[in-house]
Amino acid sequence: MGSADSKLNFRKAVIQLTTKTQPVEATDDAFWDQFWADTATSVQDVFALVPAAEIRAVREESPSNLATLCYKAVEKLVQGAESGCHSEKERQIVLNCSRLLTRVLPYIFEDPDWRGFFWSTVPGAGRGGGEEDDENARPLAESLLLAIADLLFCPDFTVQSHRRSAVDSAEDVHSLDSCEYIWEAGVGFAHSPQPNYVHDLNRMELLKLLLTCFSEAMYLPPAPESGSSNPWVQFFCSTENRHALPLFTSLLNTVCAYDPVGYGIPYNHLLFSDYREPLVEEAAQVLIVTLDHDSATSTSPTVDGTTTGTAMDDADPPGPENLFVNYLSRIHREEDFQFILKGIARLLSNPLLQTYLPNSTKKIQFHQELLVLFWKLCDFNKKFLFFVLKSSDVLDILVPILYFLNDARADQSRVGLMHIGVFILLLLSGERNFGVRLNKPYSVRVPMDIPVFTGTHADLLIVVFHKIITSGHQRLQPLFDCLLTIVVNVSPYLKSLSMVTANKLLHLLEAFSTTWFLYSAAQNHHLVFFLLEVFNNIIQYQFDGNSNLVYAIIRKRSAFHQLANLPTDPPTIHKALQRRRRTPEPLSRTGSQEGASMEGSRPAAPAEPGTLKTSLVATPGIDKLTEKSQVSEDGTLRSLEPEPQQSSADGSPAEGEPSQAWREQRRLSSTSASLQWSPTSEWVLSWKSKLPLQTIMRLLQVLVPQVEKICIDKGLTDESEILRFLQHGTLVGLLPVPHPILIRKYQANSGTAMWFRTYMWGVIYLRNVDPPVWYDTDVKLFEIQRV
Repeated sequence: MGSADSKLNFRKAVIQLTTKTQPVEATDDAFWDQFWADTATSVQDVFALVPAAEIRAVREESPSNLATLCYKAVEKLVQGAESGCHSEKERQIVLNCSRLLTRVLPYIFEDPDWRGFFWSTVPGAGRGGGEEDDENARPLAESLLLAIADLLFCPDFTVQSHRRSAVDSAEDVHSLDSCEYIWEAGVGFAHSPQPNYVHDLNRMELLKLLLTCFSEAMYLPPAPESGSSNPWVQFFCSTENRHALPLFTSLLNTVCAYDPVGYGIPYNHLLFSDYREPLVEEAAQVLIVTLDHDSATSTSPTVDGTTTGTAMDDADPPGPENLFVNYLSRIHREEDFQFILKGIARLLSNPLLQTYLPNSTKKIQFHQELLVLFWKLCDFNKKFLFFVLKSSDVLDILVPILYFLNDARADQSRVGLMHIGVFILLLLSGERNFGVRLNKPYSVRVPMDIPVFTGTHADLLIVVFHKIITSGHQRLQPLFDCLLTIVVNVSPYLKSLSMVTANKLLHLLEAFSTTWFLYSAAQNHHLVFFLLEVFNNIIQYQFDGNSNLVYAIIRKRSAFHQLANLPTDPPTIHKALQRRRRTPEPLSRTGSQEGASMEGSRPAAPAEPGTLKTSLVATPGIDKLTEKSQVSEDGTLRSLEPEPQQSSADGSPAEGEPSQAWREQRRLSSTSASLQWSPTSEWVLSWKSKLPLQTIMRLLQVLVPQVEKICIDKGLTDESEILRFLQHGTLVGLLPVPHPILIRKYQANSGTAMWFRTYMWGVIYLRNVDPPVWYDTDVKLFEIQRV
């Protein structure tokens, strides 16, 4: 039968279904088989031939027929899994049912009355004979998920058969050990199967259906209480699924082994179409959804070698155990870590390669999924985090992240990408090793729209952060605290900042310490505290190599004197805010001596008008995101418990007001902010007295007269002579006793768990356009907006 006939027959069946007012018996195979037995329709055909309006009409007007359609389609998948799909016809039926369910499921999820349908059992409908009756006790959802799992390890359909001859009876699906059929070499599996185009396509269809099953989460509004129990994910990742381990391994290895370059030969992808990429993308999306697990509230152990109940224990940990999270947390072999890290770094760097030889490699689009996966790895497996930081390989993750942050800073549709990049850097910055690694010279010249500098990876990080703060869009304001916290965390370890970087830091101080900025929102002074902490850490712990920064502090000393003499009388406060209304520009670029951008770089562009984006929930304030720890003499961390109830007037940067109020203040629209909150003299005095200026004032007191003397004696206007003097100078014994180093470490909390859930599903929603699985359905987890 030609494909045109086949489509026509399928369309006829759909019309019959939507026009029948009477229930069709489940036993009427002649009717139901039209949907899958004789047709050869692609998933795109199914989406075109089954319009949304008709699915909704059947749902409202003949619900029993929609129920039977779903039930029969699941039954066919279960039969295919049981038989092992040996004939072409059986495989076609499985694929057709899979496509049909992918089309229909979102419409079941969007109606709250239908949500329990898949979790109910279907009383012996269409089941002939008694032997299978005990099977009927399984809810439809469970039967469906187990069938998908079996079908993903089906010889000659989704995996290579191990049988040598046709005479051999086919492998028995029940006794088959799927661990021998893992899709790709890597973690826990050494054998790399022959690539097979057809198997990849079949896996993709089934993974798309699996992802659609999991997507029920999109139809529930974001609520921190909702926990992370997606019943579909919970069941699929439980011991009920005998393929959990091989499937987890297959997904992880498929993603991490993928090399989009075309086997290392530039331009190779133009000769061979790469059918692997869609599978890799699908695998990455399924993987991050199965790992959506709120580690803050969960009872499952984290494996960092310190907790009592590690996942290696035989004792069942309390609570529902997600095996995918469990396996991820238990990976521990160095070569496995190396394989994962190299794979993720290779894929994240892929868009950067484009800039050397345009079009030489295939440009992948799933970097957001990769960043979520990297986050999950670091969050659930502390050994992996320590491995990443053990060598300078972490820089292969850092550079792409900074590239994405810089590239997306003007684009409103990529706010989520900005957040996850910053969250990852915040997590890494809580570890001393990260700061140490940043001292490695930066020589890879990825064209980026930033000033040219010569220096280390620390310089790159600070220059990019400066660019985000001074020329990103307004919606990034809530991230400023995070950006500066990262700089504070690494500052005690930075051996030598370049002159470009030193100037950028002082430019930020000047911008953040203007009176209108300090007085226009309740939290703005925190940014000044963070910057002073950075300067103090470097002066106390890394004075020797940082003559550039010391010189910049001396040159811009008026900024520190202004802070020390900040006016606190009501008339001056009022005047500062008046001035603010006339010039609403948040941070000027003037005075920062913007050098020319790197050669070959394109300016960061705003989103094209009309670009779709999904809304995100608010992220917790920095005080909720992090926990303060003190670094002891021997380098170990001691957690500082938050002091009992502090008044909100306190100026210490870590304590803030509730995040809702905070978001409002941060919008910096002084007109609306001043209605809710206005600065008072007492408020300014309360934090002004805590500004940590002693170290810097002492430094200026000692060095400024000496520098002025050099200038007068030698008639100098030449910087190099002064820098030479500062390089050899010492402040030993002249500065106050060094303060203990404070680190603000990321801590998991349900607020960020909810943020990750909305971000991840938003990415998946927007990236699945062919077919558009969720478009135009009534999702509740986020709103779809146009830029």
